[in-house]
Amino acid sequence: MHVKICGIRAPEHLLVAAAAGADMIGLVFAPSKRQVDMETGAQLVQRLRAAGYQTSVIGLFVNASATTIQRVAEECQLDGIQLHGNEPMSMLDQLPALPVWRAVRLQGADDELEWLASNHPRVTLLVDAHVSGAYGGTGAQADWSKAAQLAATRPIVLAGGLNPANVVSAIRQVRPWAVDVSSGVERDGIKDNGLMSAFIDLAKQA
Repeated sequence: MHVKICGIRAPEHLLVAAAAGADMIGLVFAPSKRQVDMETGAQLVQRLRAAGYQTSVIGLFVNASATTIQRVAEECQLDGIQLHGNEPMSMLDQLPALPVWRAVRLQGADDELEWLASNHPRVTLLVDAHVSGAYGGTGAQADWSKAAQLAATRPIVLAGGLNPANVVSAIRQVRPWAVDVSSGVERDGIKDNGLMSAFIDLAKQA
């Protein structure tokens, strides 16, 4: 099971997640309490590589321009791009030649239909919770039944409301390729080293 810890902002949490076995680290470049700017993102990636970790770094964007994404991806040496807004599939042609994760909430939104209908080799769908007015990081649980149906047809990433207490059940029910967590490994809005390590261990064992 692949594990992504998203919303990392501090070097300490970055290195703890990598040491605990996270396969991917998520940096949020969209408006959020977990947002980092390009300079901070670049510094975090440099710190990760200097410590000898090859953990993949995924940059999360919400309705950003292709130009902005390209600039951040180059400056921060990203390994992947996560589109977490209403981005059209036509944007793919304007993005760097990196793996792309596209968030879907499986509520029938028009902007998701072409992504769901396609099986583009660069694209992995990430199932998140549908929360009106929010793009993610809410702690609300995704629809596991719908996610399982999608996971039966292609590799997916499961996000939305995961935490150490429910990640094993989520993996067994949905059978995703990867799980993605942010608020579920925080205390008072701050990443918690113990929760991150527990989440990674449990997901890997499941």
